[in-house]
Amino acid sequence: MKTVKVVAAIMRSGDRVFATQRGYGEFKDGWEFPGGKVEHGETPEDALIREIKEELDVEISVGERLGCIEYDYPSFHLSMDCFWARIRSGDLLLKEHEAARWLSREELDSVDWLPADLELIEKIKADL
Repeated sequence: MKTVKVVAAIMRSGDRVFATQRGYGEFKDGWEFPGGKVEHGETPEDALIREIKEELDVEISVGERLGCIEYDYPSFHLSMDCFWARIRSGDLLLKEHEAARWLSREELDSVDWLPADLELIEKIKADL
């Protein structure tokens, strides 16, 4: 099974985190933390900064690593490094997503998370 190496940003503002709804592909309409694939030669942190700029048009600072999620989807294995992040500059602009929301701890269960992202929710609740 092919392994896909990705990164995800848990962007925080006060007591809320930013979630996005996929606008395309096999998992369209599912909710996730923004990010994307790590390119050859990139560090996870560099990939995250690039992906967030491409997808949301903001500059972020990458913080502490929250963990690595390993998840088997039917057609591939996902290895997802997850980092806390904060917006440094810019205004959020959805370039690839259908929708986005800032979610409080109590609202984290109110969206339909993709399976791999769902594994992060309890860790995030503990830190908010």
